[in-house]
Order: sequence, then C-alpha cells, then structure tokens
Amino acid sequence: MSGDIRARFRIDRGSFALDVDLNLPGRGVTALFGHSGSGKTTCLRAMAGLERPPDGYFALGDNIWQDEARSHFLPPHRRALGMVFQDAGLFPHRSVRGNMEFGKQRAGSAATLSLTDVADLLGIGHLLDRPPQQLSGGERQRVAIARALLAAPKVLLMDEPLAALDLKRKLEILPYLERLHRELAIPIIYVSHAPDEVARLADHLVLLDSGKVAASGPLNTVLSRIDLPAAFADDAGVVIEAWIAEHEADDLTRLEFPGGRIFVSRRPELVGTHLRCRIHARDVSLALEPQTRSSILNCVTATVVALAPTDTPGHILVKLDASGEPLLARITQRSADKLNIRPGLVLCAQIKAVALLA
Repeated sequence: MSGDIRARFRIDRGSFALDVDLNLPGRGVTALFGHSGSGKTTCLRAMAGLERPPDGYFALGDNIWQDEARSHFLPPHRRALGMVFQDAGLFPHRSVRGNMEFGKQRAGSAATLSLTDVADLLGIGHLLDRPPQQLSGGERQRVAIARALLAAPKVLLMDEPLAALDLKRKLEILPYLERLHRELAIPIIYVSHAPDEVARLADHLVLLDSGKVAASGPLNTVLSRIDLPAAFADDAGVVIEAWIAEHEADDLTRLEFPGGRIFVSRRPELVGTHLRCRIHARDVSLALEPQTRSSILNCVTATVVALAPTDTPGHILVKLDASGEPLLARITQRSADKLNIRPGLVLCAQIKAVALLA
C-alpha cells in the first residue's frame, strides 16, 4: 500500500475526550503510546470502525474508509484490515490451520500470502494440526497474527498484543514481530504502554496524553524531545541503531554508531550485525573532559543542545548531539550548575548502561 495514513477523530464522553489529528507513514510500525486512559485503544478502535465518532476521518492513501463530513462510513467488515487484540480470540473448535484458513477465506480473491508462507514467517508450521487449547499464550498470539495477515489487510492494527503474556512469552514473540516489520510492507499500528516494546519495534511514535496528541514523529525525534509532559520524563531515553564492529578478547563487544563507539557484554552475533539499543537518560552522566579514572568505558563527545526541568525536584534533562545522534542525560540541577552546563558546550557523555533491544 502506498500513501500516508490520515486519522482524525473527536469523541466526547464527558469524563473522557479523544481529540486526535494524525498523519502517519504508510509503512513500518507506528506505536500509539501512553499511560492507561490516554486514549490509545479508543483511537485504534476508531481506526477499525468499531467506534464511530460523530467527527471522524480515516484514510489509507486514496482509500477513504470514513469521512463524516460527507456521511461516509465503511463498516469494520468491509475494511481491509487485520486486528489483533490482547486475547488471541481463536476459534476453539478449529485447529491452527482452520483458524488460519478462516482469515484466507475472508480475503477471497485479494489473498496475496499463502498459508505456508505465513506459517513459516511466524514459526508455527509445526502447530498447524493442534487445537488452540494446546498452545502457549505466545503461540496463540502468533496464530492470531497469522489469521489477520491471511485476510490480506492493507493495515494491521494491534492492541497491546503482548500485555497478557509473561516476560518469557513476550521474549518468544518479539522476534516474530520484528520479522514482520522487516519482511512485510504492510503498515502496523501498534498500541502499547510498555516503553521497551515501543523502543524495540517502532519506527514512528505517537504519544497520547489525556486523549490528545502530545507528540508524533519518527521514533528518536520524539524520544529525544525534552518539552513533553512530565509524565513521560521518568522513562526518558533514546534508541540508537548500532552495528557490531569487533568482539574483544576480554569478553566485550564493541558497537559502532554514528555518534561514536560503545562496549557491551560479548554478543553472539557476527561482526557487521546491526543491533537496536536503548540508552536511558538516567544512565548517562556528563563530564567536561574524558575521565581516565572511571569504571565507565563508554564515553562519546557531545554538544549540549538544550536543558529542561523534570517533575522530580532538583533534576533536569539535558539534550545532547553526538555527531548528529541525539542523546539525553538526566542529572541534578546542582551538577548542571557546578559544570556550567549550557547550550553549545562540548563535553563527554558517559554511558553507564546500554539496553540491547534485538
């Protein structure tokens, strides 16, 4: 599918109001992120046609599914979309194969993917003859995704598909979601309240706060903003795309990224492999010059871009530019005053910890 996704919805329920106007990319993963009650699921349900706002517009490229100004509304069953909920919702009387065939039947002549290809893509080929009752939570969700894909959707809507899974099952299914991202051109709208899920999967990020859009844009552009509501500051951080440059002799692996180099515990992947990493603002400290007497190995040269207060008294966020790559540091106001931290200052950003996301 080509073209952007346009979504405009206004819903007033008295105690809660949703007012969003979005222009989203027509491929890749867009995450709708926010705290409970921010309007994520309501927005997704409106996209699916499960909610009908009196003031609504939704279009995928040239395909307009809703335009209330012209009294146009395509019901859910006529929208070429796939929907995956927290509960897989598999038909208990059908096998895995039967559930997948239901999706393919819904696609009719529009079907583009074969059952075998989708089963291979999601690693469920060995499960085709099993009933849903014999599947783990992660396996059920993969079957639900397969069924949705076989319906030949032009967009895949996912409402917190990992929320009901324990950590082990989440780690089981995340690589398959990444594989969908890499191998399919279908845009995915992904609702989540888990920052690490969003950091691992998303290309584009929409932050929702009390039914309104607090920010929307490419993942790192949004993550590196320091003017967002205080509710998002506690988990502030950025995502970097790095690659393995060398496996060192002392069980460390050196990663390179446009802003410099970082060392992590030895990785099993081959040299040249690309990895996505998350660096929390709380794990970055600042120094005016490289520290030789420190246990922190990772230090990159960066320029201060801006400073902003947080909701924690005595702490601030510092936005940095490391050769074009954004970083954030969370430090005390006292430290900022002592080092005279100010826009334009070139210093050393010491990265204490790196979370490998892939």
